[in-house]
Amino acid sequence: LFDGIYPFYSQKRKAAVFDVSTVIVIVVFLMFTCSFLLIIPGIRGRLRLYWTLRVLLSLLVGVVMVVVQFTGDWESGWVKANTSYKSFSRALVNVDIGLHVGLAGVNVTLVGNPVNQLNETINYNEHFAWTLDANYDRSYSEGLEKGLPNPILYVAEKFTPQSPCGVHRQYRISGHYASATLWVAFCAWLISNVLFSMPVLVYGGYMLLVTGAFVIFSLLSFSTGRISPMCPIRFGSAALRTGYGGSFWLTLAMGLLCSVAGVTVVALHYFNLDLLKTFFDLHEDKAEESQEMTEVYVNPHSVNKGL
Repeated sequence: LFDGIYPFYSQKRKAAVFDVSTVIVIVVFLMFTCSFLLIIPGIRGRLRLYWTLRVLLSLLVGVVMVVVQFTGDWESGWVKANTSYKSFSRALVNVDIGLHVGLAGVNVTLVGNPVNQLNETINYNEHFAWTLDANYDRSYSEGLEKGLPNPILYVAEKFTPQSPCGVHRQYRISGHYASATLWVAFCAWLISNVLFSMPVLVYGGYMLLVTGAFVIFSLLSFSTGRISPMCPIRFGSAALRTGYGGSFWLTLAMGLLCSVAGVTVVALHYFNLDLLKTFFDLHEDKAEESQEMTEVYVNPHSVNKGL
């Protein structure tokens, strides 16, 4: 051993702390937010509150629709069990086993209680992708070659195409269409912002309704993966059961927010247009334009000469 590691073998894979794609998206939207905060002092009076509310809510919806594409907790579950750690060994370990299903694949987490057992650090988070350009069987075979712990391989095997569970194709297709529908919702969100800035308020409200509708469609698409019952995942007397995770409920909240905002904009357009224009900083501008047009200066001498 060299510093506790075999010198001619690769080091053990460490648990993932964060997802790089998620961090990049959050940083980009934070840059937009900071840029807006720098110009807030230049907005006068009560309009400062309206601008802040509109921009921050819009950025929040946008960042959520992009971030949930890369998260892995659309469906998740945990179980605590005493189970075997390696093949051909009767040694048992006390671990927490987590299953996290996302749009692009499945993550299997294994954390020991305590982390150090059998002279090893038990802290794994393995990802098995099932996107259209990924090969789930290859990822699973690589896990076998690396000698991943038995609990991780046992859970991952339930989602292989050859598994009797038969959930691989269902989850893969539902995740693919959920992701595509979310990208359509993101495009509709961009169009709504353009329409609000033109300004064509009522059409911006319609596009918010379209955004909310496609977000809800993505949730319905992902839910089709749970139509067939999941195969039992048991570790002795303990069973791993899953339910909708944080990304699912966050996406649902954003879909409802877009729908409510769209209905509000359309309703105000037909019932209280002045309030809607005030909220979007248009009422005062229209009043100034009308005031300028009423102030006309006429030279009586020129009028009499022309007649």
